[in-house]
Amino acid sequence: MDSQLQQRAINAIRFLAADAVQQANSGHPGLPMGAAPMAYTLWTRHLRHNPRNPKWPNRDRFILSGGHGSALLYALLHLTGYDLPLEELKNFRQWGSLTPGHPEFGLTPGVETTTGPLGAGFANGVGMAIAEAHLAAAFNTPEYNIIDHFTYAIVTDGDLMEGIAAEAASLAGHLQLGKLIYLYDDNHISIDGPTDLAFTEDRLARFEAYGWHTLQVPDGNDVEAIDRAIQAAKADPRPSLIAVRTVIGYGAPNRQGTAKAHGEPLGDEELRLAKENLGWPVEPRFYIPEDVLAHFRESIQRGAEFQSAWQARFDAYRAQFPQKAAELARRMRGELPQGWDENLPVFPPDPKGMASRAASGKALNHFAAKIPELLGGSADLAPSNNTKIEGTPAFQRNTPEGRNFHFGVREHGMGGVVNGMAYHGGLRPFGATFLVFSDYMRPAIRLAAISHLPSIWVFTHDSIGVGEDGPTHQPVEHVTALRAIPNLVTIRPADANETVHAWRIALTRTHAPTALILTRQNLPTLDRSIYSDASLLERGAYVLSDMGDNAPELILMASGSEVSLVVEAALRLAAEGVNVRVVSFPSWELFKAQDSTYRDTVLPPHVKARVAVEAGIGLGWERWVGDAGAIISLERYGASGPGTRLFKEFGFTVENVLAQAMKLL
Repeated sequence: MDSQLQQRAINAIRFLAADAVQQANSGHPGLPMGAAPMAYTLWTRHLRHNPRNPKWPNRDRFILSGGHGSALLYALLHLTGYDLPLEELKNFRQWGSLTPGHPEFGLTPGVETTTGPLGAGFANGVGMAIAEAHLAAAFNTPEYNIIDHFTYAIVTDGDLMEGIAAEAASLAGHLQLGKLIYLYDDNHISIDGPTDLAFTEDRLARFEAYGWHTLQVPDGNDVEAIDRAIQAAKADPRPSLIAVRTVIGYGAPNRQGTAKAHGEPLGDEELRLAKENLGWPVEPRFYIPEDVLAHFRESIQRGAEFQSAWQARFDAYRAQFPQKAAELARRMRGELPQGWDENLPVFPPDPKGMASRAASGKALNHFAAKIPELLGGSADLAPSNNTKIEGTPAFQRNTPEGRNFHFGVREHGMGGVVNGMAYHGGLRPFGATFLVFSDYMRPAIRLAAISHLPSIWVFTHDSIGVGEDGPTHQPVEHVTALRAIPNLVTIRPADANETVHAWRIALTRTHAPTALILTRQNLPTLDRSIYSDASLLERGAYVLSDMGDNAPELILMASGSEVSLVVEAALRLAAEGVNVRVVSFPSWELFKAQDSTYRDTVLPPHVKARVAVEAGIGLGWERWVGDAGAIISLERYGASGPGTRLFKEFGFTVENVLAQAMKLL
């Protein structure tokens, strides 16, 4: 390789990024300028990708976990031939561009993950490596390695400081995910200044303790040393962390190696000095020498060859194993198998009923038997969350075909890993914990929503019904907090049959996440020969029953465990001659998505007397009850005691529902 051409190619990355930041007058030039050599080495010597087909199934995955350095990724994508014109780099961070301030999955061709919240990409990569290992175990044969790729990332000091990275790294080391290789941009600088202000641990020793293979490259500009380190990492059966000692803002004479290089444009004068310092033309901006562009665009031919060789292998595989090939293709398209939603479980009426977490476990196993790509687990709570898939082992280093995951007590890491599996494709992953601990993983839930991922979150122990564990474990504000996340559908089913349909809806949502909110305590299973069919859950809210001889004059509505409560209250009111409608309201988001005609049919505007009941804070219910209605909610933390006693003490009783209703009539 011509060393001069190589150096100019690296500088092209640096200055495309720096020019983009300067033109936007906003952004982070330091990471791209310092990390350009390692990015160049990875993308030109190791990364198996096809710029003309960013969704080729067996491509290597690349994650820029330090998403603030997005200009680095956009420069690489443009230079190597992705459908990202130079005009988009010139429009960096602007309205409507394909080059937002942090990478966004589904927007920019070639971007594999939405990153920026530090540590998130780190955890996503662990999920991608898990997906690769599981699909390889399911589909590869001794003759054909159809699924066989690496997951790479550039990670930063900030990534390694975040707790989510520690959680995910610990899990990755335990699982020995040998196809996971992270290049650590070890530049010793954070926003506040030198990292030794707060980050003086031996990072490599920490990762060695996790079970990782660690390497060091003392000079971040030494392409050959970086190349050798990546080769060694690829040969090792453990996940690898390569610490590359870089200089943030490399080349900028007055800013390199300082916090000033991190998060603001260099300025016209410093940018000019940097270009002169590295022998780069000051003008024009966004300059790409023809030979440099030709060198990078070799990736197009290499990518076509990578995919062509794989396609030939896959065609031979399909000829010998047609069913396996068809199944893999179906999964990678994100399509569910035919008949997956037929013959759904139906639970008979039962006043004692079952907890919706128990019904969820039965529904999960019903669907898992028909959807082999459905897999997941719990943050060390599988017996409580009822998330064990029967008939399959746990996913472990020696059983990668397993579909049950032991995420350990690592809620945030679990969220990032589940999202990584969803990003990879070919799987329908879920993660589970107690609802109160959704706080620990809220950033991952939010990123799933931003990225339109079909991640499924199973949250049990949903209210003061948890009982004796007390207020630390009794969620009060959590359902409302989840409802506040755009593009997340939150479903709180009322009984076992609604729970089955909650799972059905979650599985149909291929471009958005779903949160299932489930009880610890038993719920009566409603008699569906009397009440409306549970499949109406898909509408978000539905008329469970109209009681009385005439049109309703009162509407009682509730979600989850409180539905059976308002049913009992309605029966009492109807016996006293009140015309009352009972509405089961499992999902605000699904109901809001219905047309106004349907919504007005369920909640007739002229019926002003409305009572909503939910064992959590009432914020938001006013939209559905109106100014004249009443909300029975919980506006304080819970207490320790039997769940039945707590419901009584906090006013979730038939008597209180009747009292509030009569005030409105």
